[in-house]
Formats: sequence, C-alpha cells, structure tokens
Amino acid sequence: MSGAMRAVAARRRLYDRTAELAAVARLSDRSEAGLGGVLFLTGDPGEGRTAVLSRAADDFRRTGSPTAPESRCDNIGYLVGAPEHRGPWSGARALFAALAPTPSAARRALRLARGETGITAAVSELLVGRPTLICLDDLHLWDAHSRAALTAAWQDAGLRRPDRHGVARHEGRGRREGGRHDEGATHDIGRPAADRPGRPGWVVSAGRHHRLPDVPGAETVRLGRLTADGARALLGELCAVPPAPSVVGRLIDDTAGHPGLLTSVARRLTAAQLSGGSPLPRPVADGAVVAEVYGGLLGRLPADSRRLLSLVALADRTGGAGASAAYEVDIGAVLSAARATRTHVEALDGLLTDGLLCRRGDLLRFEDPFLARAARASAPAAWHQCVREATGSVPPGTTGVRAGAGAGPPSAVLTWSEEHRTDRLGPSPAGRALAPVVRGRSQLVRGLAALAGGPVMDAYESLLQAAELLRDRAPVEASDARFLAMEAAWAGGDVPACLTALDGGRGARGSERDFAEGLTAALTVRLDHARPSLARVVARDGSEDDPRLLLRAGSAALVLGDTTAAARVHARALARARAERRTSLLPRVLEHLAYAELRAGRYSRAALTAREGLRAAELTGQRNVAAHQHAVLALVASVVGDEAAVAEHAGRALETARPHGLAQAATLAEWALARAELGRGLAAQAAARLVPLVRLGPRGGHFALRMLVVPCFVEAAVASDRRAEARAAADEYAVWAVQGVDSAAPAQLARCRALLAKGEEPAYWFGEAVRRHDDCGNDFERARTLLAYGTWLRRRRRPGDARGPLRDALVTFERAAAVGWAEHARSELRATGGASGGVVSPGAWGRLTPQQQRIARLVAQGATNREVADQLSLSPRTVDHHLRSVFARLGIRSRVELSGVVGQWDMPG
Repeated sequence: MSGAMRAVAARRRLYDRTAELAAVARLSDRSEAGLGGVLFLTGDPGEGRTAVLSRAADDFRRTGSPTAPESRCDNIGYLVGAPEHRGPWSGARALFAALAPTPSAARRALRLARGETGITAAVSELLVGRPTLICLDDLHLWDAHSRAALTAAWQDAGLRRPDRHGVARHEGRGRREGGRHDEGATHDIGRPAADRPGRPGWVVSAGRHHRLPDVPGAETVRLGRLTADGARALLGELCAVPPAPSVVGRLIDDTAGHPGLLTSVARRLTAAQLSGGSPLPRPVADGAVVAEVYGGLLGRLPADSRRLLSLVALADRTGGAGASAAYEVDIGAVLSAARATRTHVEALDGLLTDGLLCRRGDLLRFEDPFLARAARASAPAAWHQCVREATGSVPPGTTGVRAGAGAGPPSAVLTWSEEHRTDRLGPSPAGRALAPVVRGRSQLVRGLAALAGGPVMDAYESLLQAAELLRDRAPVEASDARFLAMEAAWAGGDVPACLTALDGGRGARGSERDFAEGLTAALTVRLDHARPSLARVVARDGSEDDPRLLLRAGSAALVLGDTTAAARVHARALARARAERRTSLLPRVLEHLAYAELRAGRYSRAALTAREGLRAAELTGQRNVAAHQHAVLALVASVVGDEAAVAEHAGRALETARPHGLAQAATLAEWALARAELGRGLAAQAAARLVPLVRLGPRGGHFALRMLVVPCFVEAAVASDRRAEARAAADEYAVWAVQGVDSAAPAQLARCRALLAKGEEPAYWFGEAVRRHDDCGNDFERARTLLAYGTWLRRRRRPGDARGPLRDALVTFERAAAVGWAEHARSELRATGGASGGVVSPGAWGRLTPQQQRIARLVAQGATNREVADQLSLSPRTVDHHLRSVFARLGIRSRVELSGVVGQWDMPG
C-alpha cells in the first residue's frame, strides 16, 4: 500500500478480513512445514494490504503456524516494503538487506541472485533451512529486474512442489482464485525439521491494477470494501466519541465502506460532528481526503501519466460527486483537453494496460471512482477553466470533436472512432503521430541497457535511432540520446561513428551546438577551431546543477586537456547525482570522475573513485562501466607496482571489454599490463604489448589514448633495441605535443628525445624534461624521468652525479607507494655506491665493535668473506656472522650500500 495509509498497518484489529487471514494461515502452515508457496493479495490504496502483511509476518514470527501448536518460536517473518527508488535490482537489494545478517552477506546474495541460480539459491543460502514467511509489499512499485527474478523463482518452485513423500512433482500452470484451498497443503506439517525441504512462503501484495505473474499453484485473494458491520466496528475503534447512527450511515454511504477513507474522515471530524450536533462537510470524503489516501499511488506514477489522469477526471461533465459516479468521458474531449494544456497523451496506452483506466468503445472511465476524485483534486487550479473551455463544445457521447479555445485552428477535427473503422489493422492518425515517440523511447531504453552491459556498438545504433525518432516531439530526450550515442562510439573507439552522432546535433543551439561543433573539430584534428566552442561548454554547463549537462562539460574539459577542470566538474556532477539519488546514473558519473583523476595524475584519488564506481556498477548491473573501472584500477596498480592487482583488474576488464567492443577500457588494461612488465624489467615483452596500442586503424588502440601511450612505448622500445619504431612514434608524438591538449606532453617528449639521443646530448634533454615536469605537476612522471636520467648517468660512469636524481626519484616513488618503481630506483642507487635504505644515524658506526669495523672496511674495499677471513685469521662463517650484524646495526642490505656508508664515515670532517 502506498501513501499516508501505511499508518493502518500499526493497528492490531482487522475487520472483514476472515478469508484473507485464512489464506495467510494456510500459507503459514505450508511455510512451517518447509513447503513454501505464494499468496497474492490485491486491492486499491487504503484497503489494508500492508495491514494484512504486517499481521501475517508478526503472527508467523511470534507463534508460528496457528495449526501447529508444537512449533518452536524460531520462525522468521519478514515484511519488506517497496524501495523508494526503482533502479535496476533495487527491490532485490531491499529484500536481501532485510534477510541478510550483515551488509556483506546481502551483497553476496545479490551477486548470487543475479547469476544463473537466481533468487532461489540466494534466499536458500540466507535462510539456512529455518521456517520463513516473506511478505513483499507493493510489488507493482518494484523494479522490473527484481520482479522478473522473483517470478522466475516462484515459477520454478511452483512447478517442482514436493509431494507427500518428499518427491518433486510437476504441477500445471495457473493460479487458484478466491481462496480455494489445496488439499495437500498441510500434509507434511508433522515431518521433522531436518527432513523439510526448507522453502519459504511468500505473501505478496500488489495494486489491483497490476497484472500478477503467472505462478503455478499460487493463490490470489482480492481485498474488498468493508461490510456495514465491519465499517461500524472500525469507526467505533477510530472515534474518541461514539458517532451517532445517522453519522455512521452517512460515512458508510459516502465512503462506500473504503477502510482508508473511513480512517481519514474519522480523524478529521470534530466531536460535535461525530455526535450529530454539527453538520458534516459535503462531500464527506472531499478532495483532501481522497488525495491523502490515493496520494501514494498518484505520486509513484510518471508525470505524464499523472497529468493525463487529471485531464480525464476534469473532462468528465458529471463532476463525479458521488462514490459511484461514472466518470465516463469521450476520448475526443480528453484529446482536446490535452492539446489545451500541452499534455502528452502517449501515456494513455500504459494507463489502459495497467487498468487505471478502462475503455468502452470511444469512452474512457475510471475503474475506481475514488481514484478519479483524487486525480481531479491533484490537478492544477488553472486547468479547470482551461479544460472546460476546451471541451465545452463537445456533446456527451460524440466521437468527433472540434477543438475549442486554445486547442488549435477551428478546422482541426479529430475523428478517433471513424479512423479506427476505416483502418482497423493500424492506429489512428493521432496514434501514428505518437508512434515515433513511443518507438524512440523504446529504442532509448534498449540503447541504455546495451550501453550498461552489452555490445557497445549495438547501444550506439539503438541510441542513434532513438535520437532520430525523438528529434521533433521530444528534443531534450533526443539530445540525451545523441550524447549517449557519441559516448558509446567513443568507448568503442570509432571516430566516424562519433562524428555521425555529433552531426545530428548541428541544428541545436547554445551549449549543445557548441559541444557538437567543438568535438567534431577536435576529432578531425582542428584544435584551434575546437577550443572556443568547448571552452564555452565548460563555462556554461560546468556551473549547472543538472548531472547530464555537467557530464557534457566534463567531457569537453578532458578534450581540451584541462584535467583539473574536468575533475572539478565531474565531482560536482557526482555531488548532484548523490543529492538527487540518481542510482542508475551514479556509476557513469564515477566512471568519468575516475578517468579525469587518472589523467590529472591523482592516482590515489582515481583508485578511490574507481572502487566506489565499481561497487555501484556491480550493484546496478552495469558491466561495461565495471570493466572501465577495473581498467582504471589496473593502471593505478601498475603505478604502485602491485603485480597481482594489475593482473586481476586487467583480466576482469578485458573479460568484458573484448566481447563488448570497449576499445577504451581494453587499451587502458593493456597499457597497465605493459607498465607492470616494464617495471619488472621485461622491456621486450612490454614493447610487444604496446606496439598495437600506438598504431592507427581498426587494429590499433583507442584514438584518444594512442598518444598518451607513446612515452611508455618509446621507453620500452629503446630498452629492447627497437629504436626505429620508437623514433617514428616519438616524431608523431612531437606533432601532437605542441597542440596543448596534454600539459605533461612537453616534458615526456623531452624524455623521449633523451632516450633516443646519443653521446652527451641526452643530458640536455633530461634536464629540459625535469624543468618542464615542474610546470605540469605530475610527480610520478617526473620521478620516472629522474630515474631514467640517473640510470643514464650511472651507465656513463658518473655515479656521483647519478645519486641526486635517483634519490629524488626514490623519495617520490616511496611517497606515492609505488613499491615496484621504488625498488627499481633503489637498486640503481645501490649500483652507484649510494645508500638507498634510508639515512644512517651518525652514532651507528660507533655502535660497531672494533672487529666489525675492520670487517666492514675490508668488505667495503671489495674483499670477499674468505679474503677477509684469511687476513684476520677468522673462519668464513665467523666473518659472515659479523657482516650480518653490521648490516642490521647500520640498517642496510647490501655490500654496495656498505661501501657508501663507510665512505661517508671516512670522509674528512
């Protein structure tokens, strides 16, 4: 049940619910026996669905089955309401949050439920065989993913119900109506708990308009209005002053025995009105009362559906004064009112399908007159006069409707039924006009699903078709579809497809046009033309509150190379998405932010964002976003030097990226693997992995990442003697670096030239690279340049000059927790004779014994353990023991470090 009437669930007494409680008792018996089953409860808002569910869960939890007095009081009864937001799998998350003892167990159950075994295995794992009754409220408000998974679990259990001997048997499909009892429902109640199959019972409530799933063996009970005796008993409990008989009769007549309306009315009446001393309001159940009871149902409907319901109620010429008012109105009058109020009517089919409206020929009516009164009460005040003017010339029962004031030109005539008579196999002209919008939104949904977890170019095609279909009737949605199509093509690395998606937005204005023109110029390598347009997008949309516009502004900032602005704008988009609880959008926003942080060189923050994005993507089933986050985490792990994490995250990313065509995620993952190999000294293997990523064409890497990979490839190629390929890549990189779209490019270009130069020329280029690194702020790349510079100096037999760059690189790597790179720098520093294990305290040398000092000096001069033993008349084993003690007291780990330490102590002064 929805809205304000959830308060009814707290009352202990239920009136006129004997049949419903009997059905619950039968299911409780089966659940106590471990046989399970499904019971559906349907009804209108305020009729007590939640109250029955609450009673069922409470009774089962406290006393077990009413017919099983020997049952232990260890039964479990859960009441799970509909989640507030209908994101994918939000209902399943709410279910497992109630069933699981810990949040981690709930997450594991959700992963299991989304697998091949489905919800059945997840629930069985959580319940561990205990008798359980699960009460699910408002199934019609649950998301489609969760409803489909629950239906599959119920159908599977219904088709394989155990017989009285515990053997699974197949039952025919179909539900039992009206509370008919299965004769074999309680045949296993006396079996020991260890022998019970342990299936839970499910009591599921849904709105009367909701189409229930077809579950074999399920029982359906329809909640009804109260009888006169039940209504009197309820009023006697609600009213502080006993109401007069005439007042009771009036209340029952005006509310038609509706328990929710009776409760709301009784709370509003004064003592004088209840006793009959003051007149009752007319009508008793006015707009405020029905809006209170039906407000939850109306509030959960889409905005277009809610507006259309209000128009149907307003277009009724009777006004719907009584509880049994017809509320029957001509379709033509509704269309005229819709034109006058500029309301889309494509939601009409959905309202008819859901049963909120009924159609008889060319007439529409409400199945529930109280819903009509609630819809009328929720309509804006300005609509009343507008609808009266639009429908004033329409005689009751007429199908051809001429538009009234504000509805269009006088010659615009709608002939709904006439057109249907002449073309019974197709829709009317109005229906055909709406068909592109309906098809466009359908394609948009398909495209979003494929973009989240399917082949990315399939998503591109669907989104592009959606944009074309929605272009004239829904321009905002068409704009979103074009942007998403461009994102899909970008993720797939298809430049022509990106240009096609952007070309559809050239007729737009403002920021949308600037974005299309600027990105088109950037993709065709006309950056001078791209900068002004994209800068305007960042300035305009970057200050908005709409996450959709902020994502566009952040993408524009990344294309401009302004990673700081991109991270700031995407962080703002993340804050807005969280504030608006945009659960399905959150993974995409975190994906964009993680990539922006990665481009800015903020690796720890990128890792933190990517982990959060990975959790959000897994919870919402967005596998493609999860693959991108795995790729980001793999690249961060390659910086840290965690080889196991690189292999795990890169493997997970490629597992999805390759079959789904995610070229961007695949390129990031391969790059991460190559950087890890380069950090381990496997230059030839890293170069072979990077060669395809720096190529042009369909077999190459992602077009937006190709140049970013070049510096790493040049380093690996030079180290593996592939200098010709490295030089060609560096020459192309030089052309790109001067474009100004990557602040770190000039410094990395200088490093590439230093690696390729000969003689003493590298010294100049390394110095130039270090100087330019100071301006771009990427400490990790600066440390890599210093490491390469120090290594070159050591190989040129200049160990004293090499120690400074190597020490700076070591400190930076240690600060960034880049363990693998720090070990590489440490080994190079040891090779120069410098101490790399930290600063040795001045008193450490004095703590050595005279014998240890003599051994340390001989070893520092290059003597072996046997040579030291012969010179000092000791055994080699004793020398080894003393040498280990020296290493421990000085805090060093090698003979190379020892020579540097001894040189410091023996230095004059």
